[in-house]
Amino acid sequence: MTGNGAPRVRVLVAEDQSAVRAGLVLILGSAPDIEVVGEAGDGEEAVRLARLLRPDLVLMDVQMPRLDGVSATRQVVDEGLADVLVLTTFDLDEYVFGALRAGAAGFLLKNTDARDLIEAVRTVARGEGMIAPAVTRRLIAEFAAPSRPVRAPDAPDPAVLDVLTRREREVLSCLGEGLSNAEIAVRLEMAEATVKTHVSRLLGKLELRSRVQAAVLAQELGV
Repeated sequence: MTGNGAPRVRVLVAEDQSAVRAGLVLILGSAPDIEVVGEAGDGEEAVRLARLLRPDLVLMDVQMPRLDGVSATRQVVDEGLADVLVLTTFDLDEYVFGALRAGAAGFLLKNTDARDLIEAVRTVARGEGMIAPAVTRRLIAEFAAPSRPVRAPDAPDPAVLDVLTRREREVLSCLGEGLSNAEIAVRLEMAEATVKTHVSRLLGKLELRSRVQAAVLAQELGV
């Protein structure tokens, strides 16, 4: 519990490099509202500890031994164990795409500073499912650019958007810009709670697992 009685965000850190993992744990442990409940050095251990500890969030490296971060993310998400915030360097697009398809709630650059790391964890824990806009926009730009050598394996059909209402399409467009719920509320002049409802509904209709998936879809379809 934090000083004001609010529950802490319980985080499991999965990173195979011990020095990097120790740094992440140190940074997260410095935040009064975050508690590191476990550490994993590979993907299999990450899944095992997620099942055992039921953290709110798993901070997951992509490249790990025994079981890679993409496969581990898929298992954690499929079993509903926790949200997953993926650590990436952006130099291996196919791995990041895999994590996206597996349902990762957000992506974080490995060179992110301490303040942004803590804020990213808080953002995902709030249910935003999206990290700092600058990072999200960079991710979207990387994936949506036609010149990229690695593309999504299953290019979306524009007809998938036919199930959405006009308002839901507007919200989807905002997600494609990397906007938060609060920013969408201002842009579309609606209550933030209403934005959350629209996001939840459009994710369900489009059979998507996260806002990041929705953002990339919006970019790929030019919404």
